[in-house]
Amino acid sequence: MKNIPLISFDLDGTLVEPTYVNLVWERGIPELYAQKNHITLEQATARVMSEYERVGDGSLIWYDIKYWFDFFDLRGDWKGLLEEHRKEIRLFPEVKDVLEELKEDFELIVTSNAAREFVEMEIKETGISPYFSRIFSATSDFGQVKKIPQFYKKICEIMGVSPSQMIHVGDHYEFDFLVPKELGMKACYLDRNGTKPKDGFTIKNLKGFVHLLKEFREKDNMIL
Repeated sequence: MKNIPLISFDLDGTLVEPTYVNLVWERGIPELYAQKNHITLEQATARVMSEYERVGDGSLIWYDIKYWFDFFDLRGDWKGLLEEHRKEIRLFPEVKDVLEELKEDFELIVTSNAAREFVEMEIKETGISPYFSRIFSATSDFGQVKKIPQFYKKICEIMGVSPSQMIHVGDHYEFDFLVPKELGMKACYLDRNGTKPKDGFTIKNLKGFVHLLKEFREKDNMIL
């Protein structure tokens, strides 16, 4: 597949199981908020989640744990919270086999919305750094969320490829699928839970992504 030398992977929900980030955001922060305000965990969780929803995942501060510690005036150190749950960081079962197979024919990068603090922790704990030539945090490195085509254009420029020479795969239908396609990139939507109608570019797991790449190689049809 000479026309596509570069594959970009999202991180959370694509390579790394969501358990870790969910524990930090949906349990760790509510627990600290409950302790500080002497309320039940259920009450704290409802308040915290409502604030997350108010901000939305299109905002930079959604991903900024330092902002949330300040916003909720939490005691303790956010670094300690990340460290507390690090043993829950796990790759999806197929990931290493897929990366081993793809590294032979493609340059691989990570393109994540997660803040650099999360990205570095997850990459280090899983040991997958050697597979990737670059690891990008959209929010930390560029002050952007992957919600505009210009973000992916920057990545292409940095990597020295045209949009048509890069394929991105991730589990956010808008940020990882629709937005890169607006730029003319190739993209696959990773729908592990089967929430979207299946089409030719929706996959259930990353083994399906490898299969899709092989199909395009055989057909010599790289128009996604």
